[in-house]
Amino acid sequence: MSSPTSVLVLGAGELGIEVLRSLATHPARNGAVLTVLKRASTTNSSVELDKLGIRIQNADVVASTEEELAKIFSAYHVVISCNGMTLPPETQVKLSKAAIRADVKRYFPWQFGLSYDDLGRGTAQNLFDAQLDVRDLLRGQSTMQWVIVSTGIFTSFLFEPAFDVVNIKQGSMTALGSWENRVTATSPVDIGRVVADLVFACPNVHGIVYAAGDTISMQELADTVDIALETKLQRKVATVKQLEAELQADPENGAKKYRAVSAAGIGTAWDKADTFNAARSMSMQTVREWTEQHLK
Repeated sequence: MSSPTSVLVLGAGELGIEVLRSLATHPARNGAVLTVLKRASTTNSSVELDKLGIRIQNADVVASTEEELAKIFSAYHVVISCNGMTLPPETQVKLSKAAIRADVKRYFPWQFGLSYDDLGRGTAQNLFDAQLDVRDLLRGQSTMQWVIVSTGIFTSFLFEPAFDVVNIKQGSMTALGSWENRVTATSPVDIGRVVADLVFACPNVHGIVYAAGDTISMQELADTVDIALETKLQRKVATVKQLEAELQADPENGAKKYRAVSAAGIGTAWDKADTFNAARSMSMQTVREWTEQHLK
């Protein structure tokens, strides 16, 4: 596939804005027209989007039909979904069907997370089954090139109070599963850089691509935060059995679903040496660097 002349990014939230920034400033952009699709009611980042020369297309991916979305998508060579997992599960399948229907040349679905093939179906986080539905759909067709970027969790999510791994306010660290359990984490800034490089510098790469800002054990995470913030976190372990019991008592709690899945240690981590960013010699932000930048 030749370098694209038009790119549509779905959403300008935490990830979408970083993807747009990296696309807009990539040295191999070569004048490609960039557009972001977002709801008319949202005004976030509009000033910056104007400065970056990014066009705005108004639509609601949840309310719009597959046919309506396909009509929009048909004007673009590349479509990148940065609408996250907070949307209804069926939305990701609808977006993928719309991209195929629109004859989009290259599609990046919202798969910026764990290795869902390794996780398999029927995990505690039922939304992951929808991610596998998307993969089945994409693999079942041959007309559209697709790229899945597995990034692990967002680095910031390690510090979210609801996730309750590193709880800065309480000065505590809870290892999910065990202290040896590993997790891959990547910052949205670096995910944006990886996606932009895939779009403009590597137009023929397709299939599943792995990225990693850092791959770190729970023990290493606690030690890293202690060093970076010159503190001493109180440490405890939440076992798989314990987390499954907590989820059973509160089955609709999204954070508890993620905690239970992460504790199992399946599909949550991969070696940095085997990633796209390592192959491209891209310098990525480690957990320690992120912690020092955002929390110190």
